[in-house]
Amino acid sequence: MTCPSVHDCELMTLPRIYDPGGNITPLHGGGELPFEIKRIFYLYDIPGGESRGAHAHKACHQLIVAAAGAFEVFLDDGREQRVVTLNRPYYGLHVPPGIWAAQREFSSSSICLVLASDLYDEDDYIRDYDAFIQYTRRS
Repeated sequence: MTCPSVHDCELMTLPRIYDPGGNITPLHGGGELPFEIKRIFYLYDIPGGESRGAHAHKACHQLIVAAAGAFEVFLDDGREQRVVTLNRPYYGLHVPPGIWAAQREFSSSSICLVLASDLYDEDDYIRDYDAFIQYTRRS
């Protein structure tokens, strides 16, 4: 298995259909995205100063979108770290498996939309940072 890098986390420009009454961004798993979509969830009403995420996945890919507002995504591959700011609903950050990701610095009324390649499976999560570092060394 090749160890993923924070540089494998691609900021994608999502398709936009312009309309005077409001724009739309249609997404199709396996089309615009590098994976099929099996789960969608979103985070909202996040109190100031809070962070979310702070875990890695063993197999699940995610596309993270600032559907409203803005926030940072902190990325860590066990060797390097990177921060990506999301602040437009037509940009998505693809986070492949094996990357530690945490969302932080949420603006007021932010909505973090996440499209995932897999259904929820607690066994796919690495929630302890030290365990994540050990996982990256074994990979």
